[in-house]
Amino acid sequence: MKSGYKKILLIVVLLWQVLLLAGCDYDASEQPAQQAPLFYNRDSRGRADTIGKLGTYSISIPAGVIDGWARYMGDPGDFADPKIKARYQRPPESYDLPIESFGFLYRITDGDVYTSFRKTEEDYRHDNETLIPYGKPFPWASVSVYGQYDATAPLNFNFTVQNEFKLAKEITHFDYIQQEQPLYGLTVYRANNGIDPETGEPWKWDDNAKDIFIKKDQTGNIKTYIKCEFTHHIDSCDHMFYNDDWHIRVWIGYSRTYLPQWQEMENNIIKILDSWRVSREGKLLGKQIGKA
Repeated sequence: MKSGYKKILLIVVLLWQVLLLAGCDYDASEQPAQQAPLFYNRDSRGRADTIGKLGTYSISIPAGVIDGWARYMGDPGDFADPKIKARYQRPPESYDLPIESFGFLYRITDGDVYTSFRKTEEDYRHDNETLIPYGKPFPWASVSVYGQYDATAPLNFNFTVQNEFKLAKEITHFDYIQQEQPLYGLTVYRANNGIDPETGEPWKWDDNAKDIFIKKDQTGNIKTYIKCEFTHHIDSCDHMFYNDDWHIRVWIGYSRTYLPQWQEMENNIIKILDSWRVSREGKLLGKQIGKA
């Protein structure tokens, strides 16, 4: 009995020694490589930028610029089931993580953007208090940017505009008529040629009869689509455009007073996005607009 016990004990000891030797021979180079900490650009207060990939390019959005938060592809929607939101785990942040959308405020008069803890925050508050209550044109535009990742989806508003005209005909029983003269380089369409069909007089309200402006590219695709009010105390415009280089759709909302600057706005917004471009490692490719 004792002899059998000793044999078992000897086997256990030998196995233990083999395991120890195997541990000593383990090559440390075979261990998974430790990933370097993700680099973030920061502002003067130490706040980290929001990072990701917007359409075609990696970007680093200065802290304090985004109005709300950035939504990444795959994030649950605002009205998603709370249980789904609780279970959802976003992939780790990186400069390749696709951004679905984000918003910011753009100042039309000089091409700057709103940033908290920067003079533009004070300027925005001042304009709110001194212009809006008195019905004066507000020089700030709301901007929302959407990454376009479906390679099969066209980057134009051809269907959107045609559907708008179709619905006007089916629901409100009038046609949108193209005007003879362009306005600010845009082709203009007015509901029933600007006349309310029920009264035979110019429209007194435009809930379903906003003015429509479009701009086509050289191949005939509608790249800019603008709808503007014209009977309100402060008329506003909803302005959308596609950018093929970035592979994005942009929405801008502003006072109709600034419609003549529509093309400047498009160019400046792309210039702002260009200033936020980075390498895949996070190195800035230029000077960021809106940095605090």
